[in-house]
Amino acid sequence: MKFFRRVRHKLILDHKKIQYLKYALGEIILVVIGILIALQINNWNQTKKDKISLNEYLIKIKSHTKEDLEQLEELAKGRKQIADLCKKARNSILNKTENDHLFLFKISGTAFADFYFKPNSGGYESLKNSKYYGKINNTQLDSLLAKYHRLVDDIAENERSYNQFTVHQENYLDTQFDRSLILAAAFMPLDSLATKATPQSEYDQAFIEYTATPAYRNVISLAAWQFDTIIDQYHELTELGHLIIKEIDSITTG
Repeated sequence: MKFFRRVRHKLILDHKKIQYLKYALGEIILVVIGILIALQINNWNQTKKDKISLNEYLIKIKSHTKEDLEQLEELAKGRKQIADLCKKARNSILNKTENDHLFLFKISGTAFADFYFKPNSGGYESLKNSKYYGKINNTQLDSLLAKYHRLVDDIAENERSYNQFTVHQENYLDTQFDRSLILAAAFMPLDSLATKATPQSEYDQAFIEYTATPAYRNVISLAAWQFDTIIDQYHELTELGHLIIKEIDSITTG
């Protein structure tokens, strides 16, 4: 009888061990599931935070791009007005009617003004230097931004080339002419000029001699054709800017 009691007691103990093992295994599974859920929630929270941070960068780029577009519009208008004047002056040169269009040649001197497109690249540079740039790597937005800033560099080079040429020509003219009459006629009010001893004919003669120089006409001729190229680049950059804004909207509102 003692033998059977021992066997039964052993079976009971073994059954308890199995039950305990099942219970322990269940607890381990629950802990693992809890850890996985916690990790998933943490990943979800981090993804959400990353998206918010990325959107902040993108919204800043969008704002800066809008500023660029406004500047490009004004630059394109200004350069077109000057280019149109210079084209008319160039035709007058070819038709040998310069003396009949002295006022046209006077105002064509605006071709000497140095205009520069000054983009706001702060948002883009900040994103590039952040850990969030990788999140748009090899995307449509990444491609558009790269094209945009390559074109910005091309525009800067064309503007720099033209402006350096005009500065060189203007510096040369300063060594050949006393521009006191020209500057006075260009910037002093007419009623003030009328009180001076110098007659209008002397101002006009000074302009005729000044605008007849190769240096002056070289600038007019260059502006007449190169401004069209720069304006085309402004328009191309404007189109890219609109595409960037549209792409950013699709990301930040998606």
